[in-house]
Amino acid sequence: MSCSTCNRSCVTVFSADPPPVQLIVQFLEQASKPSVNEQNQVQPPPDNKRNRILKLLALKVAAHLKWDLDVLEKSLSVPVLNMLLNELLCISKVPPGTKHVDVDLSSLPPTTAMAILLYNRWAIRTIVQSSFPVKQVKPGPPQLNVMNQMQQEKELTENILKVLKEQAADSILVLEGALKLNKDLYVHTIRTLDLLAMEPGMVNGETESSTAGLKISAEEIECQVCYDLGAIYFQQGSTNAAVHENAKEKFFRTKELIAKTGSSSLHCTIDEERLAGYCQACGVLTSSSDDSSQQATPYSQIHSCMKSGNYQDLVKIFLEDNLALSLPVQFRQSVLRELFQKAQQGNDALDEICFKVCACNTVCDVMQGRTIDIQFCQLFLKPSKEKIDFLLEVCSRSINLESASESLKRKMAAFLKNLCLGLEDLQLVFMISSHELFIKLLKDDERKLLIDQMRKRSPRINLCTKPVTSFYDIPASASVNIGQLEHQLILSVDPWRIRQILIELHGMTSERQFWTISNKWEVPNVYGNVILGIKDNLTRDLVYILMAKGLHCSAIKDFVHAKQLFAACLELVTEFSPKLRQVMLNEMLLLDIYTHEAGAGVSGERPPSDLISRVRGYLEMRVPDIPLRQVIAEECVAFLLNWRENEYLTMQVPLPLVQTNPYVKLGQLLAATCKELPGPKESRRTAKDLWEVVVQICSVSNQHKRGNDGRVSLIKHRESTLGIMYRSELLSFIKKLREPLVLTTILSLFVKLHNVREDIVNDIAAEHISIWPSSIPNLQSVDFEAVAVTVKELVSYALTINSNNHFWLIIQADIYFATNQYSAALHYYLQAGAVCSDFFNKMVPPDVYTDQVIKRMIKCCSLLNCHTQVAILCQFLREVDYKTAFKALQEQNSHDAMDSYYDYIWDVTILEYLTCILSLIKAIGQTELNASNPEEVLQLAAQRRKKKFLQAMAKLYF
Repeated sequence: MSCSTCNRSCVTVFSADPPPVQLIVQFLEQASKPSVNEQNQVQPPPDNKRNRILKLLALKVAAHLKWDLDVLEKSLSVPVLNMLLNELLCISKVPPGTKHVDVDLSSLPPTTAMAILLYNRWAIRTIVQSSFPVKQVKPGPPQLNVMNQMQQEKELTENILKVLKEQAADSILVLEGALKLNKDLYVHTIRTLDLLAMEPGMVNGETESSTAGLKISAEEIECQVCYDLGAIYFQQGSTNAAVHENAKEKFFRTKELIAKTGSSSLHCTIDEERLAGYCQACGVLTSSSDDSSQQATPYSQIHSCMKSGNYQDLVKIFLEDNLALSLPVQFRQSVLRELFQKAQQGNDALDEICFKVCACNTVCDVMQGRTIDIQFCQLFLKPSKEKIDFLLEVCSRSINLESASESLKRKMAAFLKNLCLGLEDLQLVFMISSHELFIKLLKDDERKLLIDQMRKRSPRINLCTKPVTSFYDIPASASVNIGQLEHQLILSVDPWRIRQILIELHGMTSERQFWTISNKWEVPNVYGNVILGIKDNLTRDLVYILMAKGLHCSAIKDFVHAKQLFAACLELVTEFSPKLRQVMLNEMLLLDIYTHEAGAGVSGERPPSDLISRVRGYLEMRVPDIPLRQVIAEECVAFLLNWRENEYLTMQVPLPLVQTNPYVKLGQLLAATCKELPGPKESRRTAKDLWEVVVQICSVSNQHKRGNDGRVSLIKHRESTLGIMYRSELLSFIKKLREPLVLTTILSLFVKLHNVREDIVNDIAAEHISIWPSSIPNLQSVDFEAVAVTVKELVSYALTINSNNHFWLIIQADIYFATNQYSAALHYYLQAGAVCSDFFNKMVPPDVYTDQVIKRMIKCCSLLNCHTQVAILCQFLREVDYKTAFKALQEQNSHDAMDSYYDYIWDVTILEYLTCILSLIKAIGQTELNASNPEEVLQLAAQRRKKKFLQAMAKLYF
C-alpha cells in the first residue's frame, strides 16, 4: 500500500519483521526526539512534516491492529500507548485541554466519541493493571545507558499513572455515560486516516459521517465497557461492599452480552477465564448481603441447573421465558447444543429434555418470525401423544391471547395449521385441532377445511410404504417462505428469476425494502440517488439489485452474467427513464471494454470498430443531467491509448471535450507526444505541454490548515488543486495503460522530473529522456518525494506488463542503486543484460550496458566487498579503469571467490599486475591473450570471457 499523506511506499509497515506493534514504538520514538538549537539547548520535538508523518504512520499501524487494547497493552509501554492515544484524540478533533466528562458523547461524530471511549477505557485498565503485583526481572550486567533509560521510563510511567488516578473518577463517569449511548460507533481505519490527510474537497465529509471507519456494534461496546468498569469497581471495593455489588452487576452483564453475541462478535475480546474468576470472587464477597444474588438472572439459574443436572427446572425456565423473551436466541441454541452433546455421550434420559428445550426454542422462533430450526423437524420425525401434549402446552404458555397482537396470533395459528398438515396420524391431528388454543386462533371455516383435507387424504395413506416425512415435505409458514426467497434472491444471478422472486416477495409483504437485505449489494452514489427516487417499490428493488449484481459480476470478471443482468436492467429502465437508460448504456460500454481487454485483447486482437466508435461517442456525449462515473472516462481514454488511436486523440477529439475532461486532455498530450517521438527536437511542443501538466500535478501548495483549537493540522503540504487532477488519480490512470510506447513516454517524463532536482547525485537513465525540458522555474514547488515514489510505482507496474523490457529493468536497477540497495541493483542490471543477449550468449548492446551502467555495477560490487568482480568489470569500460582495478586487486578482505574469477580477466596490463602481486604465472600464460595475436582473436577471447563472467554473476545474483 502507499500512504497518501507522505507519498512514500508503506508496504513494509505491516510486514512480519519487525512486528507491527514494534513499528508504533519506532515511529513515535522518532517523532518525539527532542531537537537541539544553535545554542546547544534541548528543545521539544519540532512540529514539522516528518514528525507528523511518523505519528500518522503509528496511528495507521494501530488501525491495522483494529485498536485492540489487549494487543497494544501487551507490547507497548504506558508512555508510548499514552502518546499514541493522545495522537488519536488529536486527529479525532477532541479539543486539547477539554475534560472528557464535560463532553456529550451522543452529540459527537462516531469516530470522535470512540476515540474518547478508547482513551478512558485504557486509563482505567492501566490503573487496574498497575495494582497487580509484578514479578521483578533479574537484572543483567549493569549498563549505565540502559539503566538511565529504564529509570526515565519508570519515572515517566509513574507520572502518567499519577495523572490517570487523579482523573479516574472522570474516566468512570465517561464510561458510565457511554453505556447509555446504545448506538454503534466507528473507529478510525487506515482509509479514514488517509482521508484526513487529503484535500478537504476530496473527503466530502466522509470522516465526519456515521459510516466512516470500522464499525463497533453497541453490544460489543457495552460488553467491553462493562468488563472494564467491573474491574475498576472490583479494585476499588476492597473496603466497600456496595462497590463490589456494582462490580458484580457489571461482570454479570458482561457474561450476558458474551452469551448473547456469541461467535458473531468480531471486535470484543474478553478473557473469559479472568471474567469467571471475577464473577466467582464477587459471588463470595457479596454472598453475606444476598445469598440468592447469583440466582437473580435467568442466565445464572440456567447455569446452576446445567451444573447440578436439574433439567426439569431448566425446562421450566425456558417455558417462562417464552413469554418474557429475555433470553437471546444464540444463548438458547448454545444450551441446546450442550444438551445434545451430553445426550450423544450416552445419557439417554436427556433425549426427552432435548426435545422439550428444542420445542421451547421453536415456538419462540415462530413468535419472533424466524425460520424453524431443522433440529426440531428431526426430533419430530416420530411424533407421539406425549410430544404433542408438551408442544401444545408450550404454545399455550407462550402467548397471552388477551394482549397478543393479530400478527402474533396469525403466526401461532399458521404454525399449528402446518403442524397438522405434516402429521399422518389423524388421532394426533385431532389432539391439536380440538385443543382450546387451536379453536381460539383458527376460524371455524379454516378448521373445517383443514379437517376435511386430512380426512380425504387418510384412505390413500399407506403407513407401511410411505417414507417418513422429511423436513422438506413440511409446508413452511409465510415467514419461512420470505427467508427462503430472500436467500435465493441473494444467490441468484438470473435476471428473470430475480424478477420472479421479487414479485413473490412483494406479494407477501409490502413493508420491506428488499434492495437492503444484502450489504454486499453496492451501487455508486451517483446512481443510487436516481434509482432510490423510483416511486414504485418493486421497480426500484429490481433496478437496484440488477445493477448491483451486474457491477459485482463485472468486478469478479464474470462478464457473461454481468451482460445478462445489465441487458435486463436496460430493457426495464428504457420504459420509464431516459436518464437511467443512458446510465445502463454507459455501464454496458465499460463492460464491453473489460470483456475485450480480458479476452481477445490479451492476444493482441484489435477491438471491433463499433466498440471504438461507442468509446468515442461516450467521450463526446453531451446529454444533460446524466450521472457519470469517473472510471468510465478513464477506461475509455486508456482504451484509445492502448489501441493506438493516437490520430483520433490528437486531431479529431472535440476541443470542448479536451477543455472539460482532464483524462481526455492527458490522453491527447500523451498521444501527440508519442507521435512526435521520431521527429526533430524542435517539433516537440506537445512534449513541453505534457511536461508542464505533469509538473503542475506534482506541485504542492504551502497552505497551512488550522483547527478550531488553533493547532496546525497533521498535514501542511497537500496535493495541489491547481493541476488538472490529483497525483493519485494520475497514477491510477497510468496503471490502466498497457501500450509500451505510452508507458515508456510517461515513465521517462517522471524519470526526467526526478533527475531535475539539483541535489540528486544518482540520476536514473531512461529512453527518450532528452525530449523533456532540463529545468523547472519554481523548483521548490515540486514535491520530489512524491515524484520518487511515483517513479518506483510506475516502473514496478511497467514490469508487470513486460518483465523483459531491458530499459525498464535498467530504471529499476538505477532506483535500487540510488537507494543503496546494491545487491538488488546488480540483480536488475544483470537481468537487463541477460534479456537482450540470450542470457549473455550474444553481445549486450552498448546502449544497454553504457559506461554509466558498468560504473554503477562496479560500485555495487565494491560496496559488497566483491573486489575481484570489480577488477573484471573495469575491463568492460570503453577505457579500462586501471586505477580502480589495481586498487581492488590489492584488497585483502574480498567476499567473492577470487581464484575462480581470475580466468575471466583478459586485459594484459591487469594480468601482468595480477602476476606481479600474486605470482600467478598461469594467468598470463594463456595463448589467446598474447598481444601479438590478431585483433579478431583478442576480441573473441575477451567476448568469451565476458560471457562466462556475466553468466557466473547472473547465477550469483538471480
